[in-house]
Amino acid sequence: MNAEQGLHQRFSAVAKRRPDRIAVRVGGAGITYRRLDDESDRLCAALRRRGVRAGDRVGLCCGRGFHLVTGMLGILKAGGAYVPIDPAFPAARIDLLVQDSGVGMVLADERGSSAMRSGGVSILDIADLASQPAFQSDSGGETARGDSIAYVIYTSGSTGTPKGVQVTHDNVVRLFERTAHWFCFDDSDVWTMFHSPCFDFSVWEIWGALLHGGTLVIVPAEFVGNPMRLLDLLSAERVTVLNLTPSAFRILATAGGGPVAAGLSLRVIIFGGERLDVAILRDWITTHGDERPQLINMYGITETTVHVTYRRIRGDDLARPDRSPIGVPIPDLRVTLHDGEGKFVPDGTAGEIWVSGAGVAAGYLNRPALTAERFVELDGTPAYRSGDLGMVDGGELVHCGRIDQQIKVRGFRIEPFEIEAALLAHPEVVAVVVTCGDFGDGDVRLVAYVEQRAASVTVPADATLEERLREHAARCLPAHLCPSEYTAVPRIPLTAQGKVDLPALREHGRYGVTV
Repeated sequence: MNAEQGLHQRFSAVAKRRPDRIAVRVGGAGITYRRLDDESDRLCAALRRRGVRAGDRVGLCCGRGFHLVTGMLGILKAGGAYVPIDPAFPAARIDLLVQDSGVGMVLADERGSSAMRSGGVSILDIADLASQPAFQSDSGGETARGDSIAYVIYTSGSTGTPKGVQVTHDNVVRLFERTAHWFCFDDSDVWTMFHSPCFDFSVWEIWGALLHGGTLVIVPAEFVGNPMRLLDLLSAERVTVLNLTPSAFRILATAGGGPVAAGLSLRVIIFGGERLDVAILRDWITTHGDERPQLINMYGITETTVHVTYRRIRGDDLARPDRSPIGVPIPDLRVTLHDGEGKFVPDGTAGEIWVSGAGVAAGYLNRPALTAERFVELDGTPAYRSGDLGMVDGGELVHCGRIDQQIKVRGFRIEPFEIEAALLAHPEVVAVVVTCGDFGDGDVRLVAYVEQRAASVTVPADATLEERLREHAARCLPAHLCPSEYTAVPRIPLTAQGKVDLPALREHGRYGVTV
């Protein structure tokens, strides 16, 4: 492959080789590589006529349909970087992403246009632009280079606001080049896009299909929470590559009352986005074995381009259900473990995971201080301090949790402080702690422990505190950041050191706190 080519150029090369193959399928309908290439060319020309130049960031607010992929390609072809915005996000969240990213225009489908309310930004009808002629005089212009930013995806922020991670074309291209020997993806593969484009696992799903000439099946939003409908889709579309968080897999695998691989064409299931507890695979492996589909655990971070390590999970791992093995680094990455002073720790000792090498992103958008703190150099190579704990056990890496309070729920990286900051804006809340609650059988959800302000605050009489807080959260937070449970406490208990006393807090709730 040409090292100078960006994602869009590699896609166009595939389109020339496989013009009549279906590139994307949605709801039973398909679009070929030729048509997707042509429509994104027209979109590129339309964007350039409107002033988009190399390095510009362009918002992309579309539902789960063809326009989402066309928009990504069109923006990249114009030399820009796409900033995904989920139209399902509340207005306050959308406004924040638009303002922080500094986008001057947003490509939107009908649903996205309805969701966009931010002033000072142009909302462009993606369907209209993609149908306009791509005049030769408009289609020229500087394109992106390998080191150009391809996208900015926002992750939860420890300061109470999300932060945008800037990822280059090269970061993504080498991800597939350096993992090719493990997966052998080709044009016979059928992938799902299960995850939101605002979650970096979708980068692996979308470009994994398109860069190899495969077919990308976009999972409708209503199927994501309905395992039986998802199983029907996997069967009907003959999906071969499935990417899921462990939480989502656990629900899918037992949708019919037990492991359900019969009638599926899966050759590989790839886990990512959160810690894998091997114990959830016991029934599946007992029933179906570990050969087809192969079960792969990949530890990863948005700041290091989706995946960092690879580990094939086998039946033997069930003998150590207490371990979460993450295996070995992708060949162009180095994983090292460090203590609080940045010094290396010996094997068998837990330390903070630092990742260095070609997958390390270009830093946080408009956050120079935070970038300097988290993106460092290690032996002259760019490195990222993950905040995750790992250990070398038996010659391989094992995930051991977090060094701070960041948590992962259903694959989403979540800083509780961001949710707490939103809930503290409610007039009835004086203090709040957000953590994980164990709802049984590995079902982990967000739980908010709330200390209520004095009764002098005027409140509506027709709703409970929990109902009022749910309504408040839904107005200012995306769904994956809204707590599932709200528990009122007399006060937030603290330890002698002034930190939140989680064990004491747990006594007030119905669900065990996961730390």
